[in-house]
Amino acid sequence: MVARMLAITHTCIYDAWSAYDGIAVGTQLRGKLRRPSAERTDANKKEALSYAAHTCLKDLFPSQTEYFDAILSGLGFDPGNNSADPASPAGIGHLAARAVIRFRHADGSNQLGDMNPGAYSDYTGYAPVNTPDQINDPNRWQPLRVPDGKGGFIVQKFIAPHWEKVVPFALVSADQFDADVAPPAMFPSQEYRKQVRQIIDYSAKLTDEHKAIAEYWADGPASETPPGHWGLFAQFVSARDSHNIDQDTKMFFALHNAIFDAGIVSWHLKRNYDYVRPITAVRFLRQGKMIRAWGGPGKGTMVIKGEDWNPYQPATFPTPPFPEYSSGHSVFSRTGAEILRMFTSNESFGGSVTVRAGSSLVEPGLAPSKDVTLSWPTFKDAADQAGLSRRYGGIHFNDGDENARVLGPQIAEQAWEKAQKLFAGKAR
Repeated sequence: MVARMLAITHTCIYDAWSAYDGIAVGTQLRGKLRRPSAERTDANKKEALSYAAHTCLKDLFPSQTEYFDAILSGLGFDPGNNSADPASPAGIGHLAARAVIRFRHADGSNQLGDMNPGAYSDYTGYAPVNTPDQINDPNRWQPLRVPDGKGGFIVQKFIAPHWEKVVPFALVSADQFDADVAPPAMFPSQEYRKQVRQIIDYSAKLTDEHKAIAEYWADGPASETPPGHWGLFAQFVSARDSHNIDQDTKMFFALHNAIFDAGIVSWHLKRNYDYVRPITAVRFLRQGKMIRAWGGPGKGTMVIKGEDWNPYQPATFPTPPFPEYSSGHSVFSRTGAEILRMFTSNESFGGSVTVRAGSSLVEPGLAPSKDVTLSWPTFKDAADQAGLSRRYGGIHFNDGDENARVLGPQIAEQAWEKAQKLFAGKAR
């Protein structure tokens, strides 16, 4: 959902910007809004883009309208200006955004709750095979009963099982790349047992660096999420390379639409396989047996009952509320990395972050025991570490990570090709 929100926002911005370019066409109104060369100033672009973003964000987040109004005012523009005059920058912004919003309201996401009550709610009738108390099929996803942080519990629900039906940016179909990824290992195969052993081994050998990697990339509730994480990296690239408004508009448009497509592919696979998460598989296979693994906050590695195993995650969010295969982190990240590589024509990234001692949410005040600096010479290095982080955190199996990485460049290439056509004035 966040990937879609980011894609819509930057599509509204791009479509408004295209009116002030001599060649590019918008996704919805094509070249109908194009302004004469004398009007193609950065000041006009800034105004049009600001109004486009403002209109879009109010639609996506109506409860935060006052916040967006304040930002627009801070930029020197009037939130009360609802002009639809195609000869004014504000009118360009409103017209471009409204066209994108109209299209996206009917894209299958159920944003408005008109296909089933509740914004973004499922309308396909998905029902889990397993329950929080019973595993009927060890190959399938199990909704968990998890602490709500207030003394009670909630039962997980699969977030957006209908997402494969959302209209993409450049994909031919949600299942377009199915032949490029092998199916996940099934119980009672040796491959299934092997991947459970691997997860337990990761858990038993967690270092400060592993924990820092797992938590830095977690991007869970109330965060920028994985799609937003790559938007932050794009901001770094913009500052590093001293982008102008034209370059930023194109980069963020291509990046977030590619990542939006990645989400559709990943969620198609999640719905198609409805695959078991490590927490369920480990507890199922090792029930009644003793294992050596991470024992919980502050306990380090110890011998525990298999059925008591937990991922290296906060107690209120032990594993995401949707199936495992394939890894969203991995496909989002490899897609984002490939777009940034193609946009900059260079693999070099140079990003880094220092995870401060004791900053852990899983083990507050304890982990990491000293500052840990994570650095990524290339975009691919960052993407691969994002995928690996889910194994360290006990969220994904090796195959769920590695097979998803294969998809990213293919999704990115297709989105990049469509973006290039739009930049070059080709409507189709």
